Amino acid sequence: MLAEKPRKNKEEKLQILKEASQNGVTLTLEKYGIYPATYYTWKQKYEDMGEDGFRHGMTPDQLKEIKRLQKENQQLKELLITKELESKLKDELIKKKYAPVKRRS
Repeated sequence: MLAEKPRKNKEEKLQILKEASQNGVTLTLEKYGIYPATYYTWKQKYEDMGEDGFRHGMTPDQLKEIKRLQKENQQLKELLITKELESKLKDELIKKKYAPVKRRS
């Protein structure tokens, strides 16, 4: 019976990807005892989703949805800021237009 190898955490995976790009994939995989399929799965996840790709259970579709919602949220915030600024400017114009005129005596 083969002993189960401990899982690599996000930082270890990132270090292995970096090392493989610098020193070569074959040497790095031999050094850490990692199968090529595992390495290329990590590499694909990193290319598709960045560091979030190493979060347990996160699928590319879920990450895309999260990013879409974050973008929509940012657009809504910017729209709200714009509307609030327009409202303040209108209020100031109205105050100036209808401000009582001071007469000199």
